[in-house]
Amino acid sequence: MLYKEPAPIKDRENPFESMMSRFNIAAEVLGLDEETYNVLKSPARQVIVNVPVTMDDGKVRVFEGYRVVHSTILGPSKGGIRYAPDVFLDEVKALAAWMTWKCAVVDIPYGGAKGGIICDPYSMSAGEIERLTRAYTQSLVDIFGPDRDIPAPDMGTGPREMAWLMDEYSKTKGSTEHAVVTGKPLVLGGSLGRVEATGRGVMVSAMAAMDKLGMDPAKSTAAVQGFGNVGSWAAKLMAERGVKILGVSDVSGAYWNDNGIDIEEAIEYKNNNNGRLEGYKGAEQMDPDDLLTSKVDVLVPAAVEDVITIHNVEKIQARLIVEGANGPTSYKADKIINEKGIMVVPDILANSGGVTVSYFEWVQNRMGFKWTLDRVNERAERIMNESFERVYAASQKYNVPMRIAAYIVAIDKVAMTYKYRGGF
Repeated sequence: MLYKEPAPIKDRENPFESMMSRFNIAAEVLGLDEETYNVLKSPARQVIVNVPVTMDDGKVRVFEGYRVVHSTILGPSKGGIRYAPDVFLDEVKALAAWMTWKCAVVDIPYGGAKGGIICDPYSMSAGEIERLTRAYTQSLVDIFGPDRDIPAPDMGTGPREMAWLMDEYSKTKGSTEHAVVTGKPLVLGGSLGRVEATGRGVMVSAMAAMDKLGMDPAKSTAAVQGFGNVGSWAAKLMAERGVKILGVSDVSGAYWNDNGIDIEEAIEYKNNNNGRLEGYKGAEQMDPDDLLTSKVDVLVPAAVEDVITIHNVEKIQARLIVEGANGPTSYKADKIINEKGIMVVPDILANSGGVTVSYFEWVQNRMGFKWTLDRVNERAERIMNESFERVYAASQKYNVPMRIAAYIVAIDKVAMTYKYRGGF
């Protein structure tokens, strides 16, 4: 099933500029030399393709697609493919860079990449999406590869699209290449635990941060903005650890219950209602904008970019923000969040559970051996906890917020690797 993110973006900053603003602060703290700075700030490769597809009515439409490889210093590039009508190049560039920092933060041997196609998958038939996916793969067959660039699902794509991509790529190579893509169906070499991996990482990050803040999960409340794959799993796993989830939202609106929402019930309702909470009776509807500023201890923005902005950040009441989405907080809002004393577990740490288990899938494909769910979860949680501690230690050492600390950890690792490899 395709994952549809909620709520339009009302106050969108340029995501690449936001990424670079934080990058610049961290680079200055590290005293990054000019050569390394220039290498790390710019994508290694930007590819724009025009993909002709025969639609069901017999007409040919041409779709614009992108693949940005930000870095291969740590290893082959890794990153999802997004199908959405508002995909644009700077967004893909930012997402590719975030993937580089994300992989470095959790210490896995990948660089960052991202892809996208300007389309509306929800208005297209399965056949049209398949033809689009296969044509896009053909256009980028010299970019993709198990040791070069490894795609994965993102907004508007899922295991089905990854299966088509793997099959089309394999046809061009004359052999089955499971490891060219992650996020595949289990029967095609997908990993147990991958579906819930990003949400699990959010939960682990939230628990680690709450421990640092002296917050008892059993006495804490939360709101989760975005009830797709990441948000629903984060809510479910946090609730299992005692956190009372008072509010959730998706594309149909926001829902609130002072006594706590039954997350299992809400997920079951959503799954039986075309992936939406619309009409859910276990909570009362509220203004989606009010969910972000509601009185809760923990706020989990798990939808899209730039939902916490200078226009609403002053009203945020949560003590802790754990970013399940990529870039949910605008750069201009950072200063106010820091002044308010709110701890933020940033996206490049909090939602890195997904790429961690994607790495596990790649490893299993290359080994030809499947791991158990317990092994996947145990190793993923250990990596997330160790990564959190590294970032927290950096925040204490440099006296910077967790977001800048995460960039410092990531940039320092990539910069050192670049120098050991000899640079240019």
